Amino acid sequence: MIRSSLWSRAFDGVNVALLLMFSLGTVLPFIHVIASSFASERLVAETDFLLFPTEFSLKAYQYIFSSDALPRSMGVSVFVTVAGTALNLFMTSLMAYSLSRRTIRFRAPIMFLVVFTMIFQGGLIPDYLVVKELGLLDSYWALMLPRAILPFYLIILINFFKQLPDGLEESARIDGCGDLRLLFRIVLPLSLPALATLTLFYAVMHWNTYMHAILYINDMDKWPIQVLLRQIVLISQAGFVEQGSVEGEASIPPDTVRMAVITVATFPILLVYPFLQKYFASGILLGSVKG
Repeated sequence: MIRSSLWSRAFDGVNVALLLMFSLGTVLPFIHVIASSFASERLVAETDFLLFPTEFSLKAYQYIFSSDALPRSMGVSVFVTVAGTALNLFMTSLMAYSLSRRTIRFRAPIMFLVVFTMIFQGGLIPDYLVVKELGLLDSYWALMLPRAILPFYLIILINFFKQLPDGLEESARIDGCGDLRLLFRIVLPLSLPALATLTLFYAVMHWNTYMHAILYINDMDKWPIQVLLRQIVLISQAGFVEQGSVEGEASIPPDTVRMAVITVATFPILLVYPFLQKYFASGILLGSVKG
């Protein structure tokens, strides 16, 4: 028993040490990005890995916010994220509820087609041609409709719905509930952990949307923030940062601009995550226990 206890404590200690190392490896680069975005030009140039800026400067943020392009792109990303996530949850919930019912006809062939799309996809050019023929180019719908339902998240929600007690549905139908009322009044309120998990996944997907915006959006006024911030980084790397564009600063180091850009692009989604984190693990596990 003593030997077993010693081995157990040693094993726990090694696990804790490894987890701390992995955690530091994840957190420290992000702290470096934030610290460098607030540091002065001289400090960034002299320090290889900065964790706390001893000389603060807001010149990089003043530069990237010096025009109305960034707030406009932020608004576009917020709209696409909110509207796209709502559309995702609505469409995914409807299809998942239908496929979770064993009485639905052709359930097996439909599930086969869903799984098939996880393995084989049309590709970049067919996707573009479909969006073009539907008249969605240069519209926000092009960023939302092509990914209205993602198969992996659909399967998670189907498995979650299957675990709900059958007695709930039977009791509701005895009381006269139809399918839609049963879904929105009973099933969805009981599925908040899974829905919160999918909300986080879909929201991150829309906020980080980049390739679809490059392909489908030609109007600069409709660019989401990821595309605009990429342009800012490219301009700063090429040395096109305007001299004197920020009062009191002759030039702005490209590294500082890049760090500020990453911070601005990441911060909003970090604000959302703590409110959904408690549902994250439980939503994934509950949706993956039963096939």
